[in-house]
Amino acid sequence: MSNMVGIGPFITIPLLLASMGGPQALLGWVLGAVLALCDGLIWAELAAAMPGAGGTFVYLLEAFRKTRLGRVLPFLFIWQFIFSGPLEIASGYIGFAQYFGYFWRGMDPLHTRIVGLLVGVVAVVLLYRGITAIGKTVVVLWAGMLITVGWVIVTGLFNFNPELAFEFPPNAFGFSTGFAMGLGSAMLLAMYNCLGYFGICNVGGEVRNPERVIPRSIIISVVAVSSINFCITLSVIGVIPWREAMNSSYVASEFMERIYGGWAGSAITVLILWSAFSSVFALLLGYSRIPYAAALDGHFFRVFAKLHPRSEFPYISLLVVGILSAAASLLDLSSVISALMTARILIQFIGQIFAVHYIRKHRPDIERPFRIWLYPIPSVIALLGWVYIFATSGITFILYGFATVLAGLIAYAIWSRQTTGRQAI
Repeated sequence: MSNMVGIGPFITIPLLLASMGGPQALLGWVLGAVLALCDGLIWAELAAAMPGAGGTFVYLLEAFRKTRLGRVLPFLFIWQFIFSGPLEIASGYIGFAQYFGYFWRGMDPLHTRIVGLLVGVVAVVLLYRGITAIGKTVVVLWAGMLITVGWVIVTGLFNFNPELAFEFPPNAFGFSTGFAMGLGSAMLLAMYNCLGYFGICNVGGEVRNPERVIPRSIIISVVAVSSINFCITLSVIGVIPWREAMNSSYVASEFMERIYGGWAGSAITVLILWSAFSSVFALLLGYSRIPYAAALDGHFFRVFAKLHPRSEFPYISLLVVGILSAAASLLDLSSVISALMTARILIQFIGQIFAVHYIRKHRPDIERPFRIWLYPIPSVIALLGWVYIFATSGITFILYGFATVLAGLIAYAIWSRQTTGRQAI
């Protein structure tokens, strides 16, 4: 659950408040939790039916194995992942750079981008040199995350000012096009902060009684993390007026400084910087293995299956994901998160919804030990929710989402021709 919390809420609170222009943006957390629960049930049915490593890649491969989509969709998933995975990592680099600004007051946007870029370069260099002590890193990350989150929430609880927290602007809940677009943006940020609720599905083969454990784990994770994110946001705007918080680059640091003084601001900043680097380090290591595994099984370009001649790690995959992540850190945080989510919605999230329906109707040979509760209501809610977020993300990111798929289809045609040619030889 660490990758679901991490530094996400600490870097997105200003964006969340700006999305709807006030504390009414908390509604995005609530609706995001509903969407995550419904989508989580889709993950649960697929993971229980097809336990094992691979997650979405395996579900799309197995669900549509008997059709042409059985080759296209898994390829497109890996393709979009190369465009979305680095963006997720880059958001951590950008968050690190923003909070580093607490110690370097007056840091301009250029220097912020340079810091984020350097963090990305350091992460790639460390992994390229074989520093992969992830087990201990994750434990320390968990500890740092729990201390950080607990400290903020408890502090907010004892210093909460409801007049600040619920100072809604005029017509805060008046329905309009602007309200609908803002709510979509708030939900997009909420879902970004919840990424990871399906993490257990990627290791389903190691779970005993997946039909019981996986749904329970997903529900507990979504409820717990959504509650934590909601409480963190409420704690902050109960101390710092939301108009100030909306324009802060290191809102958690200012929150602690305002209550305890400079030492607390520095302490929480160090914790957040550690959590940020630990999480992106772990993500870069894990994400660089995904194109490698697909290529190794013959479902993606063979070049990604190459191992380093001495250290035997997938260096091509690491370099591609690492370089794209570092380059993406030069963009602004809002754009990175929006592009990340729109790239994943079409193939991964919506693709899985159709996979569930297809399996139920056309693949009776696939055993389903867990079935979505109240089917098809959760899947309909999930589909509508994802379409709503995609449609309200802005024309630039809508085009990015479609362009990713279109480019993937072109890449698939090239890859398929190469594969067919090798088989003919």
